[in-house]
Amino acid sequence: MSDKKEFDLIVFGATGFTGRLVAEYLHLSGAAGARWAIAGRSLDKLAKVRDELHLPPAVALLKADAGDAAALKTLVARTRCVITTVGPYQLHGEPLATACAEGGTDYVDLCGEPLWMARMIDKLSPLAQQSGARIVFSCGFDSIPFDLGVVYLQAEAQARSSAPLPEVRGRVARLKGTFSGGTFASMMETIEAVRRDPAQIKLMANPFALAGGFKGPRQPDDQGAGYDDWADAWAGPFVMATINTKNVHRSNALRGHPWGEGFIYSEKLLTGKPGQGDKGRKKAVALARFTKLQNLALGFGPTRALLRRFVLTQPGDGPDKAAREAGRYEVWFTGRSADGQTLRAIVKGDRDPGYGSTCKLISEAALCLVQNVGRDATPGGVWTPGSALGLALVRRLQARAGLSFEIAA
Repeated sequence: MSDKKEFDLIVFGATGFTGRLVAEYLHLSGAAGARWAIAGRSLDKLAKVRDELHLPPAVALLKADAGDAAALKTLVARTRCVITTVGPYQLHGEPLATACAEGGTDYVDLCGEPLWMARMIDKLSPLAQQSGARIVFSCGFDSIPFDLGVVYLQAEAQARSSAPLPEVRGRVARLKGTFSGGTFASMMETIEAVRRDPAQIKLMANPFALAGGFKGPRQPDDQGAGYDDWADAWAGPFVMATINTKNVHRSNALRGHPWGEGFIYSEKLLTGKPGQGDKGRKKAVALARFTKLQNLALGFGPTRALLRRFVLTQPGDGPDKAAREAGRYEVWFTGRSADGQTLRAIVKGDRDPGYGSTCKLISEAALCLVQNVGRDATPGGVWTPGSALGLALVRRLQARAGLSFEIAA
């Protein structure tokens, strides 16, 4: 496919809260010299975004609706890559993803919706393989820090001992900030999809559901409270683990199982500091109980309606700049070798996970695709961030996006 396109990137959904943050980040960071444009269904609203963000005139305004297949086909033909923040993807994502897969245009999104992703993998893979498009889901807080955290740790392990780590535990040690309204909306739509088709529960519960038919070994049950002796702390369930574990196992499968077909991955939230006993245990037990009750409540239609209306952040809303900049996160990835040796990587982000960091993550993922990763290394297909971009994206995120990847002393 020729890369002689009018634009390197198009931000689709730039009038939404997260899309606007992506446009702002590209502008303030210089977009690494990329030619880019913003797109949405209203030129007036796009013009307002351009004016309020003081975007240069070279940033074109492009009109296209998420449901207009013809307009989307025309749109993607003008660019090398599309960034889309328009979700829930199971409601709004298929026409754009299909247009990119058919047209040979790279695509990145913020999707954390396993049911839709499983369906799109089956549909889009043959189209993208033929056209050369690289379709990369989950390029926000779910699942870049987790997917790449495992990639980074395994690369370090193999560099040190020439052998991968057969088991890795991801533990969220610090989390300050909010998840996006889009994440909540996606979760609600997934619950509705499972309600309509209860058979989908098996896919949601299967950590290998996105691994192309591969069936690996039994994985840890991370829904309860437990003491993690590797972290020397108590831990409870982590809300993003359902999608992150699936993406980690898909990354391993797509690259031919470099970490082994018996690879085990666990992901939880630490509820206390290392060595903190009873206090951490109580928090872990409370978190596990709350998670169970929350899942039961969310299965009840009137509860979901009340949450949509009164409680949780809605798509298009979000925290102010001060709150975004005050956010932080830190995730530990601890691996144990076959001979019992441990190695830990620590991934840190300098903004809140749902907005301040996510806008940088998806932007740099798109830039990495068009500037650093050729089709010889990552050909057309449906990928994860870890399998498509790997250490090239780790380097970009450390240099440009406020993330750090380090091996613990």
